[in-house]
Amino acid sequence: MKKLLMGNEAFAHAALEAGVNVVAGYPGTPSSELVETVAKLHGAGTARDVHVEWSTNEKAALEMLAGASYCGARVLFTCKQVGLNVASDALMSLNYVGVGGGCVLFVADDPGPISSQTEQDTRRFGAFAKVPVLDPATPEQGFAMMGAAFDLSERYHTPVIVRPTTRINHASTFFEVADETHGRPLPAEGFQKDPKWVIFPKRAFEGHGEINRRLAQIAWDYAYDPALAQFNEMFEGGGEGAAAAASAATTGTTGAVQPTGGEGAGRTSAAGQAARNAAPAAAAPEAGAPGVEEPCVGVVAGGVSVAYAREALALLEREAARAGIPVPRYRFFAVGTPYPFPVETAAAFAEGLTDVIVFEELDSVLEEEMQKLAGVRHLPLRVHGKLTGAANDRGENTAENIAGRLGRFFDRTRAALPIPPHEDGGASTRSNKSSRYSSEVEGTDSLAALAARTIGGGTLSYDGPLPVRPPVLCAGCPHRGSFYAVKQALKGREAVLCGDIGCYTLGNAKPLDAVDTCLCMGAGITMAQGFSVVEPHKKSVAFVGDSTFFASALTGIANAVYNGHDVTFAILDNATTAMTGSQPHPGTGVTLMGEKRRPIVIEEVLHGLGVQHIGFANPHSVEMSVAAARAAIDYDGPSAIIFRAPCIQLKKPAEPVRISTELCAGCKKCITSIGCPGIGFDEGRRGPKSGERGQAFVDGSLCDGCALCVQVCPFGAIEGAVGFGGAVAVEPAIYTPNPKPFQTGEIPVVLADERNDFQETELRGELDQTSDEVLGAAEGSLEEGGAR
Repeated sequence: MKKLLMGNEAFAHAALEAGVNVVAGYPGTPSSELVETVAKLHGAGTARDVHVEWSTNEKAALEMLAGASYCGARVLFTCKQVGLNVASDALMSLNYVGVGGGCVLFVADDPGPISSQTEQDTRRFGAFAKVPVLDPATPEQGFAMMGAAFDLSERYHTPVIVRPTTRINHASTFFEVADETHGRPLPAEGFQKDPKWVIFPKRAFEGHGEINRRLAQIAWDYAYDPALAQFNEMFEGGGEGAAAAASAATTGTTGAVQPTGGEGAGRTSAAGQAARNAAPAAAAPEAGAPGVEEPCVGVVAGGVSVAYAREALALLEREAARAGIPVPRYRFFAVGTPYPFPVETAAAFAEGLTDVIVFEELDSVLEEEMQKLAGVRHLPLRVHGKLTGAANDRGENTAENIAGRLGRFFDRTRAALPIPPHEDGGASTRSNKSSRYSSEVEGTDSLAALAARTIGGGTLSYDGPLPVRPPVLCAGCPHRGSFYAVKQALKGREAVLCGDIGCYTLGNAKPLDAVDTCLCMGAGITMAQGFSVVEPHKKSVAFVGDSTFFASALTGIANAVYNGHDVTFAILDNATTAMTGSQPHPGTGVTLMGEKRRPIVIEEVLHGLGVQHIGFANPHSVEMSVAAARAAIDYDGPSAIIFRAPCIQLKKPAEPVRISTELCAGCKKCITSIGCPGIGFDEGRRGPKSGERGQAFVDGSLCDGCALCVQVCPFGAIEGAVGFGGAVAVEPAIYTPNPKPFQTGEIPVVLADERNDFQETELRGELDQTSDEVLGAAEGSLEEGGAR
């Protein structure tokens, strides 16, 4: 059937159609929808024979999938780019050991970054881990790559990375998908014991050699195997036929101009022939035909930048045709298999070229490979890109930006002028140009000036500063009360407040100003301990969410207890993984397979790790929360305070509060203390107490009715029921565990095998005996010739 699908949804269908048996990951934008789509299809009964789960973190997910792959199952791992850091320990060794069933890692990069703390490039990680990488330019190509990745993984027993970026993940188009899918039948023999599965140094040495040999073979396959070479497209455009081709360019359903270049031409190697695939919309004359010049310049692009560059070329050719300006003949190379680099195809592309420009997000991966190719093959090829300032060095590319850069590139190469290193090169930037370039190129036939005038400088452009719109906690978010309470409890004390990754990172904004540091998931827990060691006169508080608590905080908490650090852990339990789309986690007890289990209780885990002071509060109650926070902060040693109230996405809103015109004094404390976006200020409002100062007002469309502001207002001007935001209105409490939580019966069975490696003797002791006493008694009985 044909469906309109988001990229991530399409990738899920592609994996299911490839027969994936097990899918696991940890939520993170822009990757999350893939796992959720598999779970939805499984729940609907159309995705059969598949297990899907949100794992505790990325490392747990990949290690679980490794075990399934050893049994012959096809497995799919999902995460965002920073999630691969967490799974890297497993990945590095897994590549040395190898896999059984196909193992694909779906890792979504986030240029911008739009919703991440880094712009790291997973193509680099693939090279570091020596794992093949596929880089889709469109959702449709990514759909095809998913099946090819499973086949490649099984052919060479290697993990394979599919690396889409945000615009590919979240773009939508129509796909033909199967009505029902089935996981691939598992091998009857199941897991086969073999020394190769154990990563001893000798096995690692052998595995390293296997990796190096297969990477060379995979690079060859990328050039010659039609199933993989299709992802490295090549074509030519511009020249004499560019104007006619531009006038025939079509407009797609999304409004994007389609490329005008013809199918690749002039190749002399088998690699070039293998890389050929369907021609673009309008074919240019074949190179070598009468009257058609051979191209001397090339354009290389990878990932979504392929789409941007093709659209930029079409726009530039169209405007050049209208202006009567010739566009030089060029050759285009779309690289969908960046690692290992398809050297043979790239060599065919570079044949006869003098200059190439490279567009990619995020690092200079393809640019460096082209430079390496020029050096190794002794090619008279100049490579321009991020390293020379000819392309964006960070963030996302756009068709308009690339059009300007292409115009500048074509102008200079056409005039045989050197391109200055580290130029800015923006479509509308005209400063810092050489006088020679300005005089010889910036004339009436300048493509750069044309692009700036018609593509990068439309009438709707705006050059002034854009209004700042920082992200904020939702109106009614329970985290707001948690931050406010901790700040109130800390009044008069020096403190360092360590944050973490999640909605609660937004606690750094004023007026809350409650997050001083944020590094990576779980780091706030451990960083607070570093502050407490070096600056013991300051109180260290670490905020962490409930999902992150299970994902990354447990090791740090154990470290605090073990080393006796005087820190307070503020655990913000809103019963979901809120920032990435309200996914369940171990604290909810809900799984993607539809099963419900007893939730893992945060306070039980804390107590099990040795935290002695564990307090509770409803963050919508100011009095309760401040009292509980003060008690935890005053405790000497590791302590915890659990702020427990549901995310506003999990409950119905209460009635909005109201601000009395008669009572509001215009003091703005409701705004300057908690910063709720549901409260605004109208300087034109008047009242008996506010005079000419203006008054606050409530936006009823945003107000969740949490009534935190009711408790903050010093004049009682805000009216509304203090309903504790839908959470249970409990009194401040301290966790009191079972006084004998661990041993309530006799000592568990102890197994000893001191006589030999095969004999196991059951030993049981009395409640007051130590393990040494039990073993000592056992040794005596064994010497007497008997075993109990």
